[in-house]
Amino acid sequence: MDKLEPMSVVIDPAFDPVPSLAHAPSVSISEEPPADPGALAVFVGSEDELPADAAGIGREALAAAGFTGARNQTLVLPGTPLRVLVGTGDEGIETDAQLRDAVAAFTRAARESARIGVDLTGLLASGEWDAGVAVQAAIEGAVLARYRYDALKSDPKTVALEEFMLQIAEEDAEAAEFGVERGLILARTAGIARDLANTPPRHLSAVKFAEVIERLAPEFGLDVEVFDRAALMELGCGGLLGVNAGSVEEPRMIKVSYRPADADGHLALIGKGIMYDSGGISLKPSNAMHAAMKFDMMGAAAVFSSMTALGALGATTAVTGWLMCTDNMPSGSATKLGDVLTIRGGKTVEVKNTDAEGRLVMADGLVLATEDTTVAERRPDAIVDIATLTGAAMMALGTRTAAMLANDDSVAEQLQAAADVTDENIWRFPLDHRYRDQLKSNVADLSNIGGQYAGVILAALFLNEFVDGTPWGHLDIAGTMQAENDDLWRSVGSTGFGARLLAEFAAGFEKPPVGETDTVAGETAGD
Repeated sequence: MDKLEPMSVVIDPAFDPVPSLAHAPSVSISEEPPADPGALAVFVGSEDELPADAAGIGREALAAAGFTGARNQTLVLPGTPLRVLVGTGDEGIETDAQLRDAVAAFTRAARESARIGVDLTGLLASGEWDAGVAVQAAIEGAVLARYRYDALKSDPKTVALEEFMLQIAEEDAEAAEFGVERGLILARTAGIARDLANTPPRHLSAVKFAEVIERLAPEFGLDVEVFDRAALMELGCGGLLGVNAGSVEEPRMIKVSYRPADADGHLALIGKGIMYDSGGISLKPSNAMHAAMKFDMMGAAAVFSSMTALGALGATTAVTGWLMCTDNMPSGSATKLGDVLTIRGGKTVEVKNTDAEGRLVMADGLVLATEDTTVAERRPDAIVDIATLTGAAMMALGTRTAAMLANDDSVAEQLQAAADVTDENIWRFPLDHRYRDQLKSNVADLSNIGGQYAGVILAALFLNEFVDGTPWGHLDIAGTMQAENDDLWRSVGSTGFGARLLAEFAAGFEKPPVGETDTVAGETAGD
């Protein structure tokens, strides 16, 4: 039977799924207090002497109002401008993550103000801060906290952040300007990822996603090559085609390339792009998690959006992104349990659960990345994949920390460093090869699932089968893909997790030492 064509469904003809690039406010820096702000932040510790803006009120009055100065607690004082007290706890603001959180808390409390101001002179006067780092964190906190996806609302209520005013001592101005540039770049990066992931699946199919990237990529100096179903068949991408088999929408593989002059290395990024995941024949229950499956393409969104930052960040490593995009739907033509798919390169996989589809599409991308010799006529120095892959990651680590596995310590350490800088938390799991036997199949080279336990590790072991010994890292962001409520700089909906992390990682990437990929050690690491 011929494949069904997409149904003609009326959606808003005026809707454009291309992410807005206008989330960023203007930023001003001055050694003078901000001029005519709508709201000012006043940082207040839980025990220290009250700052001048709050000293006239007194601790007793603040306590009566419920304000103790606990970290990120806020209290809005009426007046012009509004003064927003922001608690900094017993220790004050000691890290860029704490500063990002504090400014985000202030921005949320000042939600009706389009122009807000923050005085950083006292913080920087300690001499323990780099002004650029502080300013970058403050900008990220403000811009990401004010983010709201309202593209489909007829009457949006969010007050746009028009100007962010920073008071900085003159001697810190030059470093602060560097922080402004980086902060705006990385906040925009996360905003692009959030916009893409928040867009409903009918408004952003794999085909439309490819069109969006083709339109946006040239603005950031990126090259794009799109592979349709026919091209994927020619390439032998049986994983992606097998997952797509139940859909009326065509799949797309989108190859995005960043090529700086005199590149000093080559990095491949693989992104899972399941535009909507019903589970296929292994249908998901109709619950809140099923409703969140438009976020199952966040890996692909994170890869692309991170690459939009590379030119502006001055990245000297060539980067190739492989976005593996389709939806996963049940139908008469869908892949069935027990079917065997042939991945690019020839390995066969028995499908024992069609809801373990992400690893199937990623396998094709990993193989293609290992074969890519377009930079310096040799394959990439490292591969990193990112995917909303397993519920086991959420069960193990919750919604604030992603799982990371790697066959190379250098790659793992660089990913951890990027996570520390961005406050997108990751935790390294062991790539424990003692579980590898659970992926055996009686009819194929591999099964796509293993046993009941160690789901995060088993998924990574499956992917490790396709990297051919290349230094590799894997990020499982299933738990961190969304925020159910506004939470400091994490706005409700897609968090954009991984976009800033990958941008920082790629911008500072260093080739792993040759010959030190932990393949053998990984096989015995748990012994």
